[in-house]
Amino acid sequence: MKFKAILFLGLSVLLASCGLFKKDGGGFGKNKNVSSTTGWSYNDPDNGGFQTDLDYQQFAGPGLRFIQGGTFTMGRVEQDVMYDWNNMPRRVTVASFYMDETEVSNLDYREYLYWIQRVYPENMQKYEAALPDTLVWREELGYNEPYLMNYFRHPAYSKYPVVGVSWEQAEAYCKWRTDRVNEQILIDRGILDHDLSQSGQNVFTSESYLAGLYEGVAGNKPMEDAAGNSRRVKWEDGILMPNYRLPTEAEWEYAAYGLIGNTEGELLTERKIYPWNGSYLRDDSRKDRGQLNANFIRGRGDLMGMAGALNDNADITAPVDSYNPNDYGLYCMAGNVNEWVADVYRPLSMQDMNEFQPFRGTVYTRYKRDADGNLIRNEFGELQVDTIADYRNFNDGDYQSQIIEGQDWNTEKNNIATDDMYVKSDQDGQLSSLISDNVRVYKGGSWKDRPYWLIPGTRRYKEQTESTNDLGFRCAMTRVGSPQGF
Repeated sequence: MKFKAILFLGLSVLLASCGLFKKDGGGFGKNKNVSSTTGWSYNDPDNGGFQTDLDYQQFAGPGLRFIQGGTFTMGRVEQDVMYDWNNMPRRVTVASFYMDETEVSNLDYREYLYWIQRVYPENMQKYEAALPDTLVWREELGYNEPYLMNYFRHPAYSKYPVVGVSWEQAEAYCKWRTDRVNEQILIDRGILDHDLSQSGQNVFTSESYLAGLYEGVAGNKPMEDAAGNSRRVKWEDGILMPNYRLPTEAEWEYAAYGLIGNTEGELLTERKIYPWNGSYLRDDSRKDRGQLNANFIRGRGDLMGMAGALNDNADITAPVDSYNPNDYGLYCMAGNVNEWVADVYRPLSMQDMNEFQPFRGTVYTRYKRDADGNLIRNEFGELQVDTIADYRNFNDGDYQSQIIEGQDWNTEKNNIATDDMYVKSDQDGQLSSLISDNVRVYKGGSWKDRPYWLIPGTRRYKEQTESTNDLGFRCAMTRVGSPQGF
């Protein structure tokens, strides 16, 4: 009996020394309501009221699918039939992120235009700047006139991908979507009420709200500090979502392949050519055997097959949720419409970019302030920024890769500017190269492309202000925290 008592006492001392019997302190996993560095309690007005949420887990925003990141070989997987030599294979790692399940549809984009027209009724210039270019359907020797009126506006095409949208318009849509999603989150929580009268500078944007500039209508459940006093939501609360944005080229290509279904542990069992397994363009499953996996042009003059046996059931585009999704649950990552990505185009970007999160197009900014130090908004309530560094030209042969405001880019001493890296035209002041800082990558293939362009590793480029009738986009969102949760 005496031996048992001594043994029990010894175990108690050992466990106590390990901190298992502690009620306070001890760091993460011990008492999450107490600081492991100061011993002060979190979320306690008697201890100063510092607030935090250690149980935060990000959830997918509306329309998004979770894409678990990892390593993959980015670039060419078959013969470079175009001899562009612009997608040489390179192993990279992509962080986890979120991506739209489908391409942005006409219905989605019409909602955006409706909001602009409702909130800025006096400013037709902003509305017209967001309008898709329906003239992209015109062909000099083809009867496409019905699409000018019908494709974007008619409800028969509501679930079809929006086209005629430039890269700049796609970027603006992503920003608008971020603000509307975050505004709705605050409304759903009762922190704000719907304010249908907002207009001009007093329009909800995520940035202006966080900066304390948006004067909205308070809801019936305002955010409170530890003492119960009303306050604004802060970024540290984890309530507002990260920005919707265009995916990077690496993210888009990684998501298109959907290699999560082709692994055993860390072993890749099958390298894909397309977003589906195998080298064939038709489905080999028992259910859909023989059906095409994507919307593309099968051969000269054959866009949809013979009557009675339409091969892809789409003369032009198809609804955004057509065909079978890939292993990430994403639709139409090959065919239907090409898709804008965030990157600036350079043929040799694969040799220059980072191994982790490769991206060309980084531009650093900071908010503009007036003489009194106040943030500056434009007439639409958007915070204005200054560019402080531009890395779109980094490591591409340019004399000075970083542009910093206040420095002389084109000095008399060297007289070298960005344009000097491009091929000059015979006409003074003109360039014959199509590559510039405003040319963006697009990927995926479309309803009028041959199968080669359906391969996720292929890439093309276009001026960011241009648009076509086979080019759309989808949005992505950064995942914060761990790649998959702990």
